[in-house]
This record gives sequence, structure tokens and C-alpha cells, in this order.
Amino acid sequence: MPAPQIFISYRRDDAAGYARAVGDELARHFGAERVFIDVDDIGAGLAFDDAIRQAVGASRVLLVMMGKRWQGERAGAAPRIFDAGDFVRLEVAAALAAGLRVIPLLIDGAAMPTEAQLPDDLRPLARRNALEIDNTRFAADIERLVAALRDALGEPAPRLASAAAPTHSSPRSTSARAGPKVALWLLLAAVVVAVAVAIAMASAKLWQPRSASRDASPAAAGPGDLVAASAAPGLARADVNGAWQAEVNYDWPNARYLERFSFAGEAAELHGSASFLGVARGVLEGRTDAAGLRFVTRSGEIGAGAATDTVHRYRGRRVGDELHFVMQTEGGSTAHAPVEFVARRSPAASTSAKPASGSSASAPS
Repeated sequence: MPAPQIFISYRRDDAAGYARAVGDELARHFGAERVFIDVDDIGAGLAFDDAIRQAVGASRVLLVMMGKRWQGERAGAAPRIFDAGDFVRLEVAAALAAGLRVIPLLIDGAAMPTEAQLPDDLRPLARRNALEIDNTRFAADIERLVAALRDALGEPAPRLASAAAPTHSSPRSTSARAGPKVALWLLLAAVVVAVAVAIAMASAKLWQPRSASRDASPAAAGPGDLVAASAAPGLARADVNGAWQAEVNYDWPNARYLERFSFAGEAAELHGSASFLGVARGVLEGRTDAAGLRFVTRSGEIGAGAATDTVHRYRGRRVGDELHFVMQTEGGSTAHAPVEFVARRSPAASTSAKPASGSSASAPS
């Protein structure tokens, strides 16, 4: 396992979806080999506690993802953060003892715990300056986090390449000895060459048969298309636009729904709708690339006579003619396991979204 420099600590039933989203963003900025998140970085058959201790020891920064259930509250007992064998406690305590930069990340308005709410070995955490990660401003919050991490790691922000490469000429070079008349003739010659090239390219376009197909393949693209494509290699996009549907089994009894998805957008943009329990929800923070797509929807959950807001984080990848999704629900009054399902293109004639079976009284709304 490569030595990571950024360790992401989280509680799975509190911030699993956010941990994955933040981990992906940091991998994009710093490289996947420098970001440790246990879902990816603990191999099959390895002991969690040993792998975590080794990863913390090899890290320089530890991010503590704190949602509203980070302490692990439970009925009739102290929160799990007070258990000696709690993995979250072990991770944070090891980082504090080793002198790592420990940065709390407060998720969607979660409050920073006080020293009285923490075991003795975690009490220094209450004095650490925290950053916020909010669903409504995720991209801006990630930028602030990346800047803070570069500062903690002692790395400057990447600099844009100069538009013009410096010349390497000596005082005795030919250009330095050339007089004004020679320089003028050289400039005129360069202009003539540029004009000739432009005329040749325009002529090639004029002689292109008008019946030629203009598809997305390099063979069918003209010179201008090839230049545009090479200038923007990051705009590759999976073919996800259109209508999709999926049979989804949620993590409570008798909760099988036919969900419908409608996607649109260009380049990295993704917008549209995604139904949850048969009700269409607007796509938020939608992004897509050649590998797949990800987005967020919001709903409410009713439990114990009260309604609470929930966030649903979807991550999908294109596999043949299918979209393979993992959806994580965060917030609400109960913890939910990730839900996996497969979406397929909707038939031309579709009916209104209806649940395959009813939901229980405590199900999300």
C-alpha cells in the first residue's frame, strides 16, 4: 500500500457519501495514491486496526468528517466515540498523538463537539479550527479545503504554464547582431508564411464535400474540430443524456420502487431529475465525464412524528447500455446503508412512476 499523505476519517453511518465525494475531489487534485480512505485502501483479508495505524503513521494530514451523528449516539449507552475500540476514536487519537495536522470538516451544519463531549484522548480536537462542507456550496468548500491542504503539506498551488517559452539566446547570437532592416525583413517573411498557411487551410475546407458526415470521430472531423478537441481533452462525456429507469430496493421492508431519471447537459454539466420513492427530485451538483456521473438530490424523512431533511448522493458508471449506481442517503432520523441498482434506457412509451410496493410509515418522504 503506497504511503498516503491525506487520511480521511469518517463514520460510515454518518458521512459515507460525503467521504467518497471529498476523497474523489482530493484524488483529482493530489493524486489517488496520496489519499487514504478505508473503502479503497484496505485490501481484502487485512486487519482494519493494523492498516489504519500504518496509514495514520504515514500521513501528514487527517481530515475528520463530522456529520450530525459523528459521535455515534445510541439509545441507553454512551456514544460510540467513548468506546476504546471505536475505529473513529482510534484514528483521530493516533493522529493527535503523532502531531499530524488534524482538520475537522463539519458536514451540512453539524456542530463542533465540546471537550466535555469527547473522551480524554480526543479533547484537543475541540480546539482545532474547522472547515465546513455544505451541500449547497460543495465546489467552493472543496476549493477552500484544497488550499488549506496545500498549506498544510507545504505545497504551492499549481502555476499556469507561460504562454510563450523563453528564448535561449546569447549576446553573440545572430538575432542580437541583426540590424533593424534584417529584423523587418524577417517579420515580413513570417507574416507571408502565416497568410499562406491560413489560405491553404481555408481552401481545404472549401473543397471538403458537403455530403461528408460530421460525427464525433476523428476521421470525420475537420481541422478546426481536431484543434478544438485537442484543446479540451477533459470534456469527454459519457452517453447518459435521456430517460432511464430502474427497479430499486431500498433498505427497509417492502420498499421496491420503479424510479425514473432524466439527464441532460453538455461537457461536464449534468442536470435533470431523479425520482426517489416515485417522486421526481431536481438534480443538484451534477457532473459527468467519460467514466460516469454523480449528483445529489434532497428529500425529507418522517420518523418519530418529525420530519428531517435528507441528502441522497448518487454515483453511476456506464457499463455497456446500463448505468450502475450506488446511492447513499445521509441525514434524517435513521441510518441507511448504500443502495446499489442498475438503470436502463426507458422504453419509448412510458407510464407514470408508481412504487412497486408501498413504503413503511418511517420511510423517507
